[in-house]
This record gives sequence, C-alpha cells and structure tokens, in this order.
Amino acid sequence: MKLITPDYYTKFKCIADKCKHSCCIGWVIDVDHDTLEYYHTIDGELGERMKKGIEESGETAHFILGEGERCPFLNQTGLCDLITELGEESLCQICTDHPRYRNFYSDRTEIGLGLCCEAAGELILKRQEKTTLVVLEDDGGKEELDVPDESLLTWREQLFAIAQDRSLTIEERATAILKAAEFTIPERSLAEWAEIYLELERLEESWTERLQELKNTDISDAPALDAPEWETAFEQLLVYFLYRQLPFALDDGEYEGRAAFCVLSYRIIRNLCRVHAVLHGSVNLDDLVEIARQYSAEIEYSDENVEALLDALFEE
Repeated sequence: MKLITPDYYTKFKCIADKCKHSCCIGWVIDVDHDTLEYYHTIDGELGERMKKGIEESGETAHFILGEGERCPFLNQTGLCDLITELGEESLCQICTDHPRYRNFYSDRTEIGLGLCCEAAGELILKRQEKTTLVVLEDDGGKEELDVPDESLLTWREQLFAIAQDRSLTIEERATAILKAAEFTIPERSLAEWAEIYLELERLEESWTERLQELKNTDISDAPALDAPEWETAFEQLLVYFLYRQLPFALDDGEYEGRAAFCVLSYRIIRNLCRVHAVLHGSVNLDDLVEIARQYSAEIEYSDENVEALLDALFEE
C-alpha cells in the first residue's frame, strides 16, 4: 500500500497560537475510543478537567465547548493544554489529523491538506510551482488498482493537465474541464448562485455577510484578477478541488457533477474576491486565502451542503 501526497504536503506546519481562526473554536470535536481510554488514566487536576470537559453519554464522546465555543483545553494564549502538559501524542485522532484529509483507493491512500486551515491555504495558494503528487510511503505491497479506481485516477490526471496548462487563461482551463466532463453549468446570475448558497447550512456570520455581498454587489467594473500571480493562485485552487473532490465520485457516481462542482467552487471564490475588491478598494492573495478558508469550512466539511450544490448543478 502506498501513501500519496501533493508535493507541498511535508512543508505544512501548524501555526498554533498565531492562527486567527483556531480549529479549536466552533467545531464539535469527537474523541476516539482509544484516546478516551487513555484520558481515563490521567490523574490530578488535568484528569478532573477531562471528566468535566468530555461528554461521554452519547454515541461518540466529544469535547464540551465552552464560552465562545472554545474547546475546554484551549487556553487564553491560544495553545492546547493537552499538548503543553502531555505532548502532541496525547491528542485524539481528529486533532492529530486536522487539517489533513484522506481518500482511499485499492492500492493507495491519498492524503492532503484542507483549505479550512489558514496555514494550509497560505502554503497551497501562494506557491508558484505546479503541484505534483509524490509517494510519501510505500510498504512494497502487491496491491493493484481496481478498474474503477484506475479509470478515475486516469481521468483526474487529464483534468490536472488541463488545470495546469499555463498557455491558457485560468478561465479557459475551467471551461475546458467542463468540456472534458461533458457538463454545462446552469446559467444563473451571481445573485442567483448567492441565493442557493444562502439556503445552505452556515457556520460563521461573516460568511453570511459575504454571500449577501455577492448577491447585492455589481462587479461589472471589478478587476478581472488575471495578473500572473492570480492566475497561478486560482490554478492551485482548481487543482486542490480536483484532488480532494473527484474521488467521491467513486461512491456517488457523479463524475461529471463532481468536476463541475470543482469549477463552480473556483468561480464562486474568484467572484467573491472581485466583490471584496469593489467594496474595499483592493484585494490581495491574503484575502483569497481567507475567502477560500471560509468556503472550505462552510461547504467542504458539510456533506449536506456539497450534495445540495451537486443537486443545484443538475437543475435547469
């Protein structure tokens, strides 16, 4: 079995207390069984805090969020008391993994970094080099790709090549991806798309405000965001979505729809950047990182939201 990652993966490092949007705030974090058993062995003041800070009565144990929806072990300096007192190895599986995600195939596991993390967004969206996939680990096993997996990965490689064809503008590449998928996104105005997104479950009030701005702002005179640094950043964004989202087609069969979802996501984020430029007088790559972070957290981490957008893509 092989472990495959984007070539930037090993450069990632959590920025901990420097993070403006801590993953320890606002998220209900489940505690896996093995870690829970370990926590039961902790004595003293920290052990007492664990008893009070973990809900075990439900189907899955989870940390009880406190004031401001903060994890009970996130201290006022922005650091985790479990790490400072017990070490990183004491974290539950979700905290250890985040913002990493995994997709599984018959001969490999692919791992990536989610854009919901601002440090991951900085790493991915500001790099200039084309993204390539590398083998991080290989145990020498004899597993072989089954036919559906091989077919999807071959197709995804073709879409990667289109997304990274720098002889074309990024919008020409997006259009070419839709053509390769034989899919036409329904013709809707940005205001209509904003309405669809506003109907979805939302976490942050600032995301609601951003969607309202998309709905109500005239961007006909907004900058096109077609300078080289923007073209490269949007390329990274498109490749990210293709890498993360296409594998789900193996489960739901929505090959064309998943490709279209990647293009739609890129276009919505691009236009949110243009809205930002109109309303604030300028926009930069830091703004893109923040908008992509919000989009990922609000959309990619909700199966219901992704499914609703897939449905919208198939509606006339």
